[in-house]
Amino acid sequence: MVWSYCNPVRIEFGADSFDKLPALIGKRAYALVTYGEPFFDELERRLRAAAGPSVLTIRDVAPNPDYRLLTEQSARFAGLASQPEVIVALGGGSVIDSAKVFAAAGGDFATVKTYLETQQGAERLAAIPIIAVPTTAGTGSEVTCWGTVWDEANGKKYSLARASLYPTHAVIDPRLMLGKPQLLTISTGLDALSHALESIWNVNNNPVSANHAVAAARGVLDVLPKLANDLGNLELRSRMAQAALFAGLAFSNTKTAIAHSLSYPITLRHGVQHGIACSFSLPMVLRSVKGAGGLCEDSLRQIFGADLTRAADDLEDFMARLGISCNPAAYRIERAEWHALIADSLEGERGRNFLGSKERLIEASQTQRMPSAVSA
Repeated sequence: MVWSYCNPVRIEFGADSFDKLPALIGKRAYALVTYGEPFFDELERRLRAAAGPSVLTIRDVAPNPDYRLLTEQSARFAGLASQPEVIVALGGGSVIDSAKVFAAAGGDFATVKTYLETQQGAERLAAIPIIAVPTTAGTGSEVTCWGTVWDEANGKKYSLARASLYPTHAVIDPRLMLGKPQLLTISTGLDALSHALESIWNVNNNPVSANHAVAAARGVLDVLPKLANDLGNLELRSRMAQAALFAGLAFSNTKTAIAHSLSYPITLRHGVQHGIACSFSLPMVLRSVKGAGGLCEDSLRQIFGADLTRAADDLEDFMARLGISCNPAAYRIERAEWHALIADSLEGERGRNFLGSKERLIEASQTQRMPSAVSA
């Protein structure tokens, strides 16, 4: 087996590691990308006191960063006398993805748009360094070199992927994750689980990514149900953050696969939260890869045990205990649409990463329990 693995992000992990951020910024002029909420206002105040004021602060980040808002936000960078020397992304996955867009745009979103739609003009993209400070455990964006960009008006999703978009540093402070609401905690945790499993049933998997993925999946399966009922537990938050980090390190080299390919139209059409949209199909996919052999099956057995048929049922039960249905009908997806989504998703970039067979996946989808009426 010939393989390679690389991740250049320096990781600062642990409670109160946020205090290291001013030293990482140093004397550089920085822009801050964050949310306009009291919790983040206080973090911004602390950062300003230690590192000085930012040259620009973006506070109006929206879930699923979209062309329209990104265009407006990038124009604010264009209004600066000079571009920042570093961008600090303080928040969840949408904040970090937005920061990557700003780092590549350098004040001109049109260059990013052209690149996304044509894969032309890479030489015109900027490369402003990024320091990522995630405040949720699940996105993995703090250790990847891509960000998700949505064109909601045309029903499209793009991945902005450039090696220059790896953050230079990821500052992971579990204390910043305390108090996050239950549904957000569950959704982001399931996103991490999906990242881990998607990197395993992946044509790009390798022994290093697989080791990270196994540790990540085991961690999520153990910790997430406990954390969902004890949201203020710092130890559980730390373990969940570490599991999510391992998942990020796994899929940073493989990218995602079929479950994520399925998720994007589900989010666009049905408004299902990303972490739910990319995870409720995991038991189905797990059933379909039984017998895949090699590193994939070895890794899955390390996580779930020898019986992968039972493992898929157990995973479905795990999701149910978290209040998440694995039935597409729960998300107003009719049987015909579901089967069409599967067929279409296999043809996309992420679908082509899937090492399972189309026939087995379709078989698994057809044996899934689907009530005749769509539930609310």
